[in-house]
Amino acid sequence: MRKRLGMSRRDVLKGTGAVIAGAAFSTRVIAAAPPAESITPALIEAAKKEGQIVYYTSTDLPVAEKLAKAFEAKYPGIAVRVERTGAERVFQRIGQEYSSNIHAVDVVNSSDAAHFIVWKRDGVLAQYVPEDVAKFYPEDHRDADGQFASFRVWLSIIAYNTSLVKPEDAPRSFADLLDPKWKGKIVKAHPGYSGTIMTATYQMQRDLGWGYFEKLAKQNIMQVQSSADPPKKLDLGERAVMADGNEYNIFQMKESGRPVEPVYATEGSPLIIGPNGIFKACPHPNAARLFQSFALGREAQQLIIDVGGLRSVHAQTQEKAGRKPLKDIKTMKDDAAAVEREGESIKSRYTRIFRV
Repeated sequence: MRKRLGMSRRDVLKGTGAVIAGAAFSTRVIAAAPPAESITPALIEAAKKEGQIVYYTSTDLPVAEKLAKAFEAKYPGIAVRVERTGAERVFQRIGQEYSSNIHAVDVVNSSDAAHFIVWKRDGVLAQYVPEDVAKFYPEDHRDADGQFASFRVWLSIIAYNTSLVKPEDAPRSFADLLDPKWKGKIVKAHPGYSGTIMTATYQMQRDLGWGYFEKLAKQNIMQVQSSADPPKKLDLGERAVMADGNEYNIFQMKESGRPVEPVYATEGSPLIIGPNGIFKACPHPNAARLFQSFALGREAQQLIIDVGGLRSVHAQTQEKAGRKPLKDIKTMKDDAAAVEREGESIKSRYTRIFRV
């Protein structure tokens, strides 16, 4: 069982009672959540004295930078240093830093919600509940102990290049990707790098079986790393279809006039949840609280919808016109605790199947 942050990426989760099921954060209560906190002049002043916030995130860099610039514009004098990499790299970096007693990160976002199970179990997350989270977030999207909440929600989807594929010929399901006509025309990301793809791979192997991936591997797949990479390969025309990847990148590209089109598989699209949390030993605690309140507030949540292509659970946000509403999409069920338990075996089996 994982004892400390310096150990390997995933060890068997047992005896913690920590569970995140579906879109839910249902964790074993270790302490009552603190009262919700609003943004006050005193908090802003204290944050300005610290002058900086260090944000580790797996959100696509342009989206993370737009969030940072919006925060800096609202709170002049506080700089946001965005450190962006894949979720697995974020997790490893924090583990290495903490094992060396380096406390550099203030706020973290990961596309693998299982990371928050580990950080919570290790006792390194701070309790902090922004007022908007208490008022406008569903209970199943905020930790019962006030240590994290859903910053972003999105899907891992199929998509195709409209210059290379006619709508009537496009795949409509994961099963369609096994058609011989797609051999050598599919791009796919890797669960060993991307938290999005780790979560998606777990859901797909649970619902479709590993036999599906064994058949898919015979399609001469182009294997890339990040979940942001398949949309880019699609846009460039290097592959006609993507088997998985960020829905939000496809939205961004399509709405800027690029030749891409999302597909929501008939079997269900994997649902991904990316929480935000603050570390107890963070170097800028007041700036961290201010940033967390901002990031989870209505203004920033609407920003990541409108500009970033993401989804939000904040009750006061609105989905962007022209996009298929989340409520109308069949989704697979998230289970971050299962991802934590099975993550290493998923990566190992995936690597054997795709020989990467």
